[in-house]
Amino acid sequence: MKPGLGLVSFIFLVLEIYAWLILIRAVLSWFVQDPRNQFYQILIKITEPVLAPIRRVLPRLGVDLSPLVAIVFIQIIIKVLSKIL
Repeated sequence: MKPGLGLVSFIFLVLEIYAWLILIRAVLSWFVQDPRNQFYQILIKITEPVLAPIRRVLPRLGVDLSPLVAIVFIQIIIKVLSKIL
């Protein structure tokens, strides 16, 4: 077993959890009646640092595609890291 394997697995786990949080936020954005909902606000605080820069780059289409782009980007990072490490 490689010495850094635990750290690599932890990084992959964190990236996967972050991707799920982005997906949950996107789905909840369709259904949340009260945007001041505490759980929803926590999701915004956690995911907005990644989604905001993507939104600035993407053209405005009427639909927010930043969660999709972020999840694809996270999956690419995971694939690249798994090949390197």
